[in-house]
Amino acid sequence: METTPNPVPDTAPDPGHEAQIKKLVADVDQSSSAQAVQLLLEQSDQVIAEVLLALNHSLALKTLARFKKDRKKAILDALPSPRSEQWTLNLHYPMNTVGRLMEKPVGQFAPDVTVKQAVEQLRKMVKEAFITYGYVTDAQGKLRGVLVMRDLLLASPSQRVSDLMLRDPFSLTPRMAVQDAIRAVWNKHFPVYPVCDEEGKLIGLARGYALFEEQNTRISAQAGAMVGVEEGDRLSTPWLRSFKFRHPWLQINLLTAFLAAAVVGTFEETIGQVVVLAAFLPVLAGQSGNTGCQALAVALRGLTLGDLKKDKEKFLFTKEAWLGFLNGTFVGVIAALGMYAYAAFQNHPQAPMLAFVVFLAMVGSCVISGVFGAFVPITLKKFGFDPATASSIFVTTATDVASMGLFLSLATLLVL
Repeated sequence: METTPNPVPDTAPDPGHEAQIKKLVADVDQSSSAQAVQLLLEQSDQVIAEVLLALNHSLALKTLARFKKDRKKAILDALPSPRSEQWTLNLHYPMNTVGRLMEKPVGQFAPDVTVKQAVEQLRKMVKEAFITYGYVTDAQGKLRGVLVMRDLLLASPSQRVSDLMLRDPFSLTPRMAVQDAIRAVWNKHFPVYPVCDEEGKLIGLARGYALFEEQNTRISAQAGAMVGVEEGDRLSTPWLRSFKFRHPWLQINLLTAFLAAAVVGTFEETIGQVVVLAAFLPVLAGQSGNTGCQALAVALRGLTLGDLKKDKEKFLFTKEAWLGFLNGTFVGVIAALGMYAYAAFQNHPQAPMLAFVVFLAMVGSCVISGVFGAFVPITLKKFGFDPATASSIFVTTATDVASMGLFLSLATLLVL
């Protein structure tokens, strides 16, 4: 009796599945973490796991963190065990900390391991992981030293790794903010940094490029945050979502514009009697606004790079006030000459006094704007907010109110 052989299971990769994963990876890579969740929400846990494994470590964790608790657990269960354990640990730490960027520690050796034994272990380890340094840890997992591959290569095979290791190695902590970590490693330039907990136990590795990449992402988002464009608003963001991101800040900006308009409205009688003043309101607002934004940019840069500590705040305010005075003086002279020529052309009897008012208003508004440009981000940070968040909107409002209010007040006192 002839029998039909059992069919061989088809274990060849599915081209359709591979194409789907590749497309999802490309789409997610061009999206913010919030958009990535929307793209992946309808996919199976296994597909999401495959996509996350193919992504940049930081983006994968940011995306995973945005899923709801039950779905997040299901996705973690679909990941390979070592990666699942490491990412579960990473997610215990807050956003923008070293703990979120950690990779699983590899290349660990006991202190009594010989060079020969270490090299044999490394030959196996490098097949599964990219290893830059070796790490000597005791029985409790505490970091005792770092091994440089060159030293292993040149050492005697019988030497113990504890004799070769660099003792008291530099390390980061998982709860350290990325910004603080960048300052700590600024002059070191190591490709990898060990991450140890409060007890000194090696719990992960942070790659130098990952730290700087994360910091660069935050810095690149500052320009948008200053005017109310959130980090999640990117070129690929759907227009409706971009509208939801931006519109609330425009409403706030409208309210602050009403405040500036109210100041001008208070001096309606003054403007009515001296019409030439209206022509110079935009000049004052524009110059003081630029002064404030310059101070804002310097303050944000100082906060980002860690230059602006509490003992430097007074220095920053003094410096920006002095720069505002100098800039206001030199710009004020040109603006005063412009006002004199314009008022004289209009045959206004108080052209010299109007020119003097413009000069005083320009100097005063530039000083105020410079100080306020430094004050806004520092104040936002003290209250626990992102110092870049819509700071330009608040600075612009303050400079408009200060410049136009000062200009029209001086005109009322000295001209009428």
